[in-house]
Amino acid sequence: MLDATTQQVSSQSPQSEPTSCRVERIEVTPVAFADPPLLNSVGVHEPFALRAIVVVHTNTGHYGLGETYGDEAHVARLRRAASALQGADPFNLNLISRLVSESLVQDNGQGGHGTGGMVTTTSLDDRVLSAFNVACLDIQGKVLGVPVSTLLGGAIREYVDFSGYLFYKWANHPGRESDKWGEAIDPAGIVAQARKMVTDYGFKALKLKGGVFPPDQEAAAIEALHQEFPDIPLRLDPNGVWSVPTAIEVGHRLEASLQYLEDPCLRIADNAAVRAAINLPIATNMCVVSFADLQPAIKAQAVDIVLSDHHFWGGLSRSKLLSGIAETFGLSLSMHSNSHLGISFAAMIQLAAATENIDYACDTHWPWKLEEDDVIVAGTLTIQDGKVQVPTGPGLGVELDTQALERMHQQYLDCGLKQRDDTSYMQSIDPTYELKSPRW
Repeated sequence: MLDATTQQVSSQSPQSEPTSCRVERIEVTPVAFADPPLLNSVGVHEPFALRAIVVVHTNTGHYGLGETYGDEAHVARLRRAASALQGADPFNLNLISRLVSESLVQDNGQGGHGTGGMVTTTSLDDRVLSAFNVACLDIQGKVLGVPVSTLLGGAIREYVDFSGYLFYKWANHPGRESDKWGEAIDPAGIVAQARKMVTDYGFKALKLKGGVFPPDQEAAAIEALHQEFPDIPLRLDPNGVWSVPTAIEVGHRLEASLQYLEDPCLRIADNAAVRAAINLPIATNMCVVSFADLQPAIKAQAVDIVLSDHHFWGGLSRSKLLSGIAETFGLSLSMHSNSHLGISFAAMIQLAAATENIDYACDTHWPWKLEEDDVIVAGTLTIQDGKVQVPTGPGLGVELDTQALERMHQQYLDCGLKQRDDTSYMQSIDPTYELKSPRW
């Protein structure tokens, strides 16, 4: 059990030489936090989102934080990897990577992606490695007294720009009270949601999660947003459920309204066909989700923008490798977001601070999270004027709130969810709903 008498764990701990630092123990704690009924191409978000919090403790009194998916199968893999890392040097990231891979040799491969069935081709090794890589970098920063951005090459920006992430949504989960955002199931509702995003957070870019309603309706929503916010760049993400002809037709219609079109189709070849036919950049976090996808996507000229996600790509170190490949081959770069808490947000910010070729405002689900639902001490990460100031404290620059971690772990136990399943939840509400790709 966690020590509920300690409200936060301080990063102010004894300095030591890197070579004397060893992993002493690792805690992997699944947590749950409230999630609104956000609609997407495979269903609807359940009342709670799941995450796993990784805390790596060293023999020198330091600790490092990582955050990742909370599906039961993924948590089991994290715990197996954690056992393999006992005694390892957190400064030896190559060894950490190898030990994680070795722990997965006998993996049964049964799900646990945490992405609701949308992205299932990510690298298993990288998906498990990510939280440990982040935690080790957090430790390194605390030992050396520098932020993680310094370890990644140095911060080249003081603030990181984020986009307002718009969703079609119901007013409430069935049987529960409405939330502050209200309903958004048509263009007028999306515009009202965008006004609140811009007013409350100052976003200078907006993205609509599509793939929910017929393409004509979603195109009309983009056109309504463009009319309401003519100076704000817009993105549309149908989550790969359009056919090539549909994507080309809608792409032509929205050429004057969109900054880019994200994942109109699921396959590399199909996105290449769309890209060749329309005058819009194509972004992806679905058809290029691992290093194995880069060569065929570049060869096919399928995408212009890779939306990186350190949870997919093996953490912050390998995400920096991705940024170098993108620069080499003339690809633009930004960041994808899944439902996340403050540790992941801090990691995203440190990475973006040290990645020169972040060409577009990054995605984040941060506004959709209740303020009280987090495991870090509040106050460090705030979106103002559409951006977040990069923490300059040691490591990730955030502190663990152990009481909050305890509370959110109990919330996980109480909610009864063991894996994310947007489709089954939708079908429990609408038995006629079918999972289909392409849908239009």
